[in-house]
Amino acid sequence: MATCDRYINPLIVQRADPFIYKHEDGYYYFTASVPAYDRIEIRRARTLEGLAHAAPRTVWRKHDQGSMSQLIWAPEIHYIQGSWYIYFAAAPSTGPGPDGLFQHRMFCIACESQNPMAGEDAWEEKGQIQTGMDTFSLDATVFEHANRLYYVWAQKDPQIKGNSNLYIAEMANPWTLKTQPVMLSKPEFDWETQGFWVNEGPAVIRHQEHLFMTYSASATDAHYCMGMLKASVDADLLDPASWAKWDHPVFQSDMAEKQYGPGHNSFTIAEDGHTDMLVYHCRDYTDIKGDPLFDPNRHTKIQPFTWDAAGNPDFGKPVPYNYNITPVAM
Repeated sequence: MATCDRYINPLIVQRADPFIYKHEDGYYYFTASVPAYDRIEIRRARTLEGLAHAAPRTVWRKHDQGSMSQLIWAPEIHYIQGSWYIYFAAAPSTGPGPDGLFQHRMFCIACESQNPMAGEDAWEEKGQIQTGMDTFSLDATVFEHANRLYYVWAQKDPQIKGNSNLYIAEMANPWTLKTQPVMLSKPEFDWETQGFWVNEGPAVIRHQEHLFMTYSASATDAHYCMGMLKASVDADLLDPASWAKWDHPVFQSDMAEKQYGPGHNSFTIAEDGHTDMLVYHCRDYTDIKGDPLFDPNRHTKIQPFTWDAAGNPDFGKPVPYNYNITPVAM
């Protein structure tokens, strides 16, 4: 079992919404929101700690105008059916839309080269992921299960209070939905509605005979935390009744250790090929000037986690920083 102190934390500074994928070529691939929200970059290394020192490579830049010209958020890199795909959210402006929310929609770029680090010319825009709802949407992830490809994301429903709910659909191909969106979760508990009513940042992991979907809730300050859903591997994943929802957060701020707002997680595997790793961002202070989304000091952290006797994940608490960093303003 890997230990927490084996890894540098934070692993990568000023990278929010982190995603780490371990590929069959032996490399870990990392992408995340950059503080300027103006591009998508990836880096790779043979070890998790190596990602801290790996040079990032920009693979896509925001447009000068239009729907992909501002606030590039939460990229995820996936290898599907022999090609690479990055899912991300983008907006036409930094201001709110008629509903008072940001104007993000979700997009996909693809790379047929086996080397996703090949550069910007290797990546092709596949366009907007159409969900049938023209509203604020973001934080898409994908997972394959039982020979089907699923898309999970956060989106606003004008008929439901709050910023975003969680939805799932089956995909016809890696950039096109096959089925209509099905809502799996909405903000309803006190811990999901602090500052903002939010369910976002879903991530999926399988353990034994169950699938677990974590997500993040509340405003992106110290209230930010992780919730979780669970479904049997044999269930109809497009049926909301197949998913049981925890009524409490499964990972949250540790005030004693000054670790605030952990969330927007992903999962990867340690170098031993067995130990499950939680990847997330976190701050070490609460005195945020202005909108928390524009504070750059959400840092990427990683830590191993275990499974309890019932087969559910036990994430523990956010590990303390084990080296000092100085907060930097935008």
